[in-house]
Amino acid sequence: MISGDSLLRWSVRLSIVLMLAAWLLILSQRSSPSDRAARWAWTAGFAVFLVHLWAAFEYVHRWSHVAAVQDTARQTRELVGLEWGGGVWLNYAFALVWGVDVAWWNGFPASHSRRPLLVAAAIHAILGFIMFNATVVFASGVSRWLGVAGCGLLIAATMRRRPHGA
Repeated sequence: MISGDSLLRWSVRLSIVLMLAAWLLILSQRSSPSDRAARWAWTAGFAVFLVHLWAAFEYVHRWSHVAAVQDTARQTRELVGLEWGGGVWLNYAFALVWGVDVAWWNGFPASHSRRPLLVAAAIHAILGFIMFNATVVFASGVSRWLGVAGCGLLIAATMRRRPHGA
């Protein structure tokens, strides 16, 4: 039987790996934004993230938003010296933005592939900012270094995708 702590940790790790895989597929020269593998990884990553969110509230916060805010404030104070629990709301925004994008891509793939570049960039910038903070700023040890490596891969893939002369 898997423990709550293991479920919490491994679900977020798998979610991050799937999100990174989707981003790399989207950025790949051989892949289009409507690619099935990218959409599958994006959708599966979100589903596993929901498992992580459930596990956090079930095993850590005991279904208390107040407890989640207090725990987030404690972690933020330990890291940056500011007791601020607003990161919980950033996590909710992360779930909402990612979930809406998953629903859009799966429910209306043609519309999703025609969305303005600015909309796609805004969605991915929001998710990327929160993911960077989760994997690099708030992570530690091996997890942080894997987060740095993942961010480096994304930057390299983005730079390779840029048109020459831009």
